[in-house]
Formats: sequence, C-alpha cells, structure tokens
Amino acid sequence: MTSPRSARLSPVRHGARRGWWFAGLALAAACGTRLDSTQFTTAPITTVGTTSVGTSSGVTTTTAANTASDTGVSAGTITLGLIVSKTSPLGGETFSGPMYGALAYFDALNARGGIHGRSVKVIVCDDASSGAGNRTCVHKLIDDDHVFAFVANTALNYAGADYVSAKAVPDIGGQPVGYVYEQYQHLYQIYGTDSPRNGQIGFGGKLSTGTGIYRYFKQTLGANVAGVVAYNQADSLRYANLIEVGLAAEGYKIVREQIDFAMPNFAAAALDMKAHGVDTVFDAMDVSGNVALCKAMDTVGFTVKAKVGSVQSWSDSVRTDFVGASRCRNSLYVTARTLNYEDTSFPVIAQFRSDMAAAYPSRQLSAWTVEGWGAAQWFTDAATTCGAALTRTCVEAYMNSAQPYDGHGLFDPRSFTVGDPNATHGKDCLTVARWADSADGGRGGWV
Repeated sequence: MTSPRSARLSPVRHGARRGWWFAGLALAAACGTRLDSTQFTTAPITTVGTTSVGTSSGVTTTTAANTASDTGVSAGTITLGLIVSKTSPLGGETFSGPMYGALAYFDALNARGGIHGRSVKVIVCDDASSGAGNRTCVHKLIDDDHVFAFVANTALNYAGADYVSAKAVPDIGGQPVGYVYEQYQHLYQIYGTDSPRNGQIGFGGKLSTGTGIYRYFKQTLGANVAGVVAYNQADSLRYANLIEVGLAAEGYKIVREQIDFAMPNFAAAALDMKAHGVDTVFDAMDVSGNVALCKAMDTVGFTVKAKVGSVQSWSDSVRTDFVGASRCRNSLYVTARTLNYEDTSFPVIAQFRSDMAAAYPSRQLSAWTVEGWGAAQWFTDAATTCGAALTRTCVEAYMNSAQPYDGHGLFDPRSFTVGDPNATHGKDCLTVARWADSADGGRGGWV
C-alpha cells in the first residue's frame, strides 16, 4: 500500500491537520501491524469510573519475572496518567470522548490479565481547560503520582507539554488540539507525524498538510466555492488558515467567515456565504459551533453540497444536536483516519463496541471515543513488546519504529519517522461518511 501522506503542499504537512480539534485524512483499513494476531486477545470487561481505574477483580497474578522496572511500574501494576479538559466552557462532552474509550480499553485489558500480568491503573486529571490547570495536572501526575506514561490526553491548552518532554515521560495517542505534538520529543499524537519535534513547531516553525480531503469533494461532488468558518480564537484561526491553503492548492474559490466567540452571529455568516455562491462549507469550530451554523443555514435557506465537519463531529449525538436543522443535517460529511465506529464487520470495531457497551452502556459513541480506545491499544502493544522489563526507553523504541502502526486495522498506517515536508508520498487514504436521516431504519446514521 502507498503511504497515507498525500502530495504535499509546502509548507503544509499532514500531521498538523488537527490544529484545533479537527479532522485529517483517513483510512487504509489493514496495512500491517507490529504484533501478530495471537497477541491481540478479546474479552468482556468490567465497569470503570470516570476519575480513575484501578485493578479489576479479574486481573491475573503477576509473573515471577516482573520487577519494579521503571517509574510507575511495579511487579503488579503500571500507573498511567490521562489529562482531559472535561470541565470546559464548550461543555463536558467536548473533550471527554477519548478518555472514555481509553478507560474502557484498559478495564477490558485488566479483566483478561493486564500486560504480562501487570494491571493498568489510570489516574485521570481534569485540567478545566486552562493552561494553569494543565500545568497543575502535569506536575501532580509526574511529580506526585509518578506515572509511567500518559495515554489519550485531550487538553484544550496543553501548557505542561514542555515539562512532560523535559521529564521524558511518554505521551501516547493524545489528540493534537494545539501544536505541541508537532513540537516536543516524547509526545506521540494519535495521528502520527513526521515533524522532527525538536522544540520548534513542525519544520522550522511551519506546519504542513495534504490536500486529499479537498480534492475528494471537488472530484466527487463538483465542489468549487468553499466557505471556511472559524472563531476569532488563535487555534481556530490557525487551523482555518491551514484549510484555506489546502483549498487554494486544489483550485477552490474561498470565502472566509469569522465568528465572534463571545457574541456569535452565525446567521450573518450564512447569509454572506449564500450571497457569494458557496457550495461547500469547511469549519474550524467545535460541535456547538457546527450546530449553530447549521441551524442558521437552514433558517436563511442556504443549502450546500457538503457541510464538512471534523472528526470530532463524527458522533451519534448528531441525532439530538442537530434537531431543527434537517436540511443542513443531511448534508453533513465527516472525514477521519480511523475506521467507522459503526462498522462491526471489522473485528477491531466489534471489540471496541463490546468494551464500550460493558463499561459505558448509555454513552453515545464517536470517532474520538474509538481513537481514545485505539490510543490505549497502541500503548498496550508497545508495552507488550517489553516483556517483564517494562521501561520508558523500550516503549519509546516501539513508538519510534520506522514500521508504521495501524492499530490492528483500526487506523491508516502512521509513524513518527521524520520526513521531508515538501515530498510527494503517493495516495491519500480517506474514510468519508455522510449523515442520512433515512439510515438505520429511519433512526438516522452515518453512511
């Protein structure tokens, strides 16, 4: 299979596609894995809490060879940290999906014996979406709780990333809400990256991306005039600028709209895009912003070929969130670099849904939830290779391997090998889904 990295647009690189909390390119379903199938087991799980996960009653005893081989590792337990911006002005569900997925995975893992007989304990810290809160969480988890690694972090303001890197604590499978995963060593975002991570952002301060998403909508739907909507917030605007560069490379006419975060006027943006003949809308906003924009579009009679949302918008909550915006709702598209969480024909998705059903039977599923589950699986695969002598050095050697990781078919292949930001790397692999009210027996779903 060809690399998932697209023909590059300098200075835009694929690993930076999610500068706010947004989508990237997507999926090649099964392009190789670092563990053989015998090492990927399945089992039912027990219920976990939302603040910490301790040892489960089903955990097996430790093996005789296990020792306290590194910080946060004892003969019987591996202690991990997870930072989440659960308390957020954008709502408690905005950033919490990856946390629930990771906790469900680790609970299932503990129920079947842990990692070489060691159970996994996860200490969750809510940073309240602030830089100060994030630094507090980082210091607590590293200095006081002595965690071995972080897994599935999802922080609005990852202000403590420099300390994590300075302490050489592996951070595996985090969501790159900002740019720190393109900047610091020891941070391994869920999408992989080929940035050198030498203290500078991206390549000498420049981020880059592929243009496959924009080409897809141009070729398949005939999209030509793109609206790009962003908040007047630094991360949102940065990602909108990245979208605009990619759209321009694919020959779109571009109409920019900026929404005041404190006093938003979505109707004005919808009317302006309608007046300029926009046929496809891309955004650099959260779910609540997408909902408000969709409702405004329906209210002013503005219809498009596609309203393209981020991977964070790929959620069951569309059924309830977009009530009152039926026309716009049925033009919703999402892209991702992960399998569709609804497609249980894939064993890895069937296992994810089984784990979530056992741990959180009433929780709505989303692409971010399955990515958090996948982050926990990634850490487990890395730690499994270390055997009894589990160390941070061993785990990072796995993460830095030149062989791409695909999460047992869950992801498109990804790695942390430093690359050339101006090089062409062949085809992009895309997973694209559209919301349809007619799907799932009229209940609505992603198709």
